Amino acid sequence: MSLPTSPQRILVISPNWIGDAVMAQPLLQRLRADRPNALIDVLAPPAVSPVWRQMAEVAEVLETPFRHGALQLKERWRYARVLKQRGYAEAYVLPNTLKYALIPWLAGIARRVGYKGESRYGLINVMHHDDTPPRAMVPFYAALAKAPLAPLQAGLPRPRLQASPVQIEAACQRAGLDPMRPLLVFAPGAEFGGAKRWPSRHFAGLAQAILAADPQAQIALLGSPKDREVCAEVCTEAGAPAGLHNLAGATSLAEAIALIARAAGVVSNDSGLLHIASALNRPVVALYGPTDPDHAPPFSDMAASISLRLACAPCRQRECPLGHQNCMQQIEAASVWQTLQPMLMTVR
Repeated sequence: MSLPTSPQRILVISPNWIGDAVMAQPLLQRLRADRPNALIDVLAPPAVSPVWRQMAEVAEVLETPFRHGALQLKERWRYARVLKQRGYAEAYVLPNTLKYALIPWLAGIARRVGYKGESRYGLINVMHHDDTPPRAMVPFYAALAKAPLAPLQAGLPRPRLQASPVQIEAACQRAGLDPMRPLLVFAPGAEFGGAKRWPSRHFAGLAQAILAADPQAQIALLGSPKDREVCAEVCTEAGAPAGLHNLAGATSLAEAIALIARAAGVVSNDSGLLHIASALNRPVVALYGPTDPDHAPPFSDMAASISLRLACAPCRQRECPLGHQNCMQQIEAASVWQTLQPMLMTVR
């Protein structure tokens, strides 16, 4: 009688950005399709790990103990010894940095897949090369599931997250939101820089239009503690109506995911929360200025990308190099409301 064999274990090393982690999820879908019995673990920074915990394909999320930007070679060697004991057959290194490629090499993982970057020859032994111009983010990560230079199949799966009814109920209760009233979510922040932010007065004008159309609506402003100030500006500009809630920095990322899963509609700058909303298949209006709307679009069944596509865009700068930020300033609240309103009517 032959003894049952242990399932193959795969390690995925996460990007450092929330949005990138979401857009890497189709890679996991493809790995699971090719290896249905494998266990897929993810090594992620603590700030990103809640996103991976909402993916059905993930067996376990391991949190990195390293400081951002630091090599910490001794610490990486120690952590690699822990990973070695877990017996991974292969690793997918999503960040294009030397320090993350070191980990699976030090752990003795036989097959180490990733893109060329930062002199990683040898550390990465299944080396992919990106196209010129670069691919959009979802196919960029999904391509790692196949051999280098293999043609990417049409019909890639969309990023997919899930949140349970229990999570959603608990998040609403903690945030002080009425589970019986309609909920919309705004994400006025942008970690990358101020150039990506739609002006507070426009978010405020949109909030006023929504609450005038439906006084029972609740609007949650979500973001990190860094976004608390800009969300407070939105509340002030809107006249601090009772239905507008500044929850930036007041929720964990896991709670923010649950609130977005409950939302009838989401309006967001090009940010991690936008891609979370898309992966939860919520109706989304995505606002693009200095970034390319075709590079990382939303994938919801109901999604609209608004971009003026000015001659100076996409500049991909943290702050507007021309000083006017017309690419975001000139997107009017009325035009966003015109796009969002039919989505809300469909959801109801």
